[in-house]
Amino acid sequence: MNVDPIVRQSLADVVVDRVRDLIGREKLQAGDRLPGEMELVRQLQVSRPVLREALGRLETLGLIRVERGRGIFVADRDSLAGCARLLHSAMAISPRDLLTYAEVRWGIECYAARRAAELATPEDLAELEKLLDQMDDPDRDYLEAIRLDFQFHRKLVDITGNELMQNIMEVLHELVMAGMIHTTPKPRDRNWSRPLHRAILDAVRSANPDAAEEAMRAHMEAVVRRLKTAARKQEKK
Repeated sequence: MNVDPIVRQSLADVVVDRVRDLIGREKLQAGDRLPGEMELVRQLQVSRPVLREALGRLETLGLIRVERGRGIFVADRDSLAGCARLLHSAMAISPRDLLTYAEVRWGIECYAARRAAELATPEDLAELEKLLDQMDDPDRDYLEAIRLDFQFHRKLVDITGNELMQNIMEVLHELVMAGMIHTTPKPRDRNWSRPLHRAILDAVRSANPDAAEEAMRAHMEAVVRRLKTAARKQEKK
């Protein structure tokens, strides 16, 4: 009979979680100022080296930006700079680990596509069309296209009006984009990507929930196949 060991978190891990919780609990937006280093040290009761390690991780994930002499601010995670930081951290997450999160995303996004087909307004459809065109612009920067790809999927979830699903997608933000980075070749394979997204949008536009769900399922199946392929390649190294 075996008992799993208790996994101990480092103090820096705890600080990362606390700052994440603060941003979510206070509903802070990009550009909002966080407490300064000394104040965070006082409130969290940790040393400055521990705090700085945690802040470095949060900055790498694109959650905050530290401006020397000015303070600590909530970052715009949709910015290209945030995507660049994410590229480095994403490569530290194995495709095998990302498969677990892809399953969660699968359930949310198939439902979101179905509801979007029932609820999308002309304005919603116009925004989805714009995102599709922008992400597949051949002159678009690779990381910018990844960001727009995420926004396309996030927009479908937003259309549902389901706040819990929106919050879950926000929590999964880095992991979804990490998965996109692992499964999107550079340069972007638009012949693979565009038909998958176009099928989703066309089904939503035609107000066909079954077709929208099926199109999203096909997209997620393709994502999972690519993650499995990436995982096998990584394991052979």
